[in-house]
Amino acid sequence: MENEKNFPKTRQEAIKYFADPDTCVTFMSMLRWPDGVTCPHCEGKAVSYLSTRRMWKCMNKACHKQFSVKVGTIMEDSAIKLEKWLAAIWLIANAKNGISSYEIHRALGVTQKSAWFMLHRIRLAMQTGSFKKMSGTVEVDETFIGGLSRNMHKSERDKKITGPGGCGKAIVLGLLERHGEVRTKVIVDRSQETLQGEARNHVESGCEVYTDAHRSYLGLSEDYIHEFTDHAEEYVRSNVHTNGIENFWCLLKRSIKGIYVSVEPFHLFRYLDEQAFRFNTRKGKDADRFMQAVKSIAGKRLTYGELTGRLSGH
Repeated sequence: MENEKNFPKTRQEAIKYFADPDTCVTFMSMLRWPDGVTCPHCEGKAVSYLSTRRMWKCMNKACHKQFSVKVGTIMEDSAIKLEKWLAAIWLIANAKNGISSYEIHRALGVTQKSAWFMLHRIRLAMQTGSFKKMSGTVEVDETFIGGLSRNMHKSERDKKITGPGGCGKAIVLGLLERHGEVRTKVIVDRSQETLQGEARNHVESGCEVYTDAHRSYLGLSEDYIHEFTDHAEEYVRSNVHTNGIENFWCLLKRSIKGIYVSVEPFHLFRYLDEQAFRFNTRKGKDADRFMQAVKSIAGKRLTYGELTGRLSGH
């Protein structure tokens, strides 16, 4: 396998490197099958490369199927060229505040609808799940995502805003391991059962857990060293604060309000995955984030019907 040191390190290098379709196929095949190309249908290693089509054919008599590097990835069944997919992954992985489908549409010469679909499939690749619990010091906080009431027409505001602040908006819970990763989840409410349940699902017992003074967090001291700050009086008390997770909320809301403008609640978790991916890879360079995203595209599939809710009744 070609040494990864020879792979592009900057966007300009990436543009030149991936200009050749054969280079794109070689790059993807080396990342996906470092021990040799394997048929994604039967996992057989006896394959023949069809250079005129940039595809492989499985030589297993029981299979004999043809496949490309896209099969079994987020790019499956996409007519968009591989070089445009790789460019899109580089752009979204390294756009600190996100990148809109219209910008991808203009930059890559695809339709806006295709760009929107591409971005959501790339967000799926960025989705990381871990059964490993957080340790050390963990900050826990929740925020509201939704339109500003002052920007709504009065009839729309009266229909959606029927209670105190946050009413009618999506609620997102965030957990940040200091000097480590962030995890986010859209939750149904801010009840004690919900907030403490999520904390216990993700954080090892005995850890330091810092929150604000919301009453639903009371009781965490049974399993954790729980301290909180009352934001009506203070934001920081020695090492006790939630400034880290609140910084993440600022980055998230900057991308939603400044780039995406309007996010449907049905898709909100996808934008959370995107921002969490960039935050959790913040110590790496652009090429590192790109490589990590590309290495995560296999085994994940998202159809247009699933994305738009046509197959789930949404």
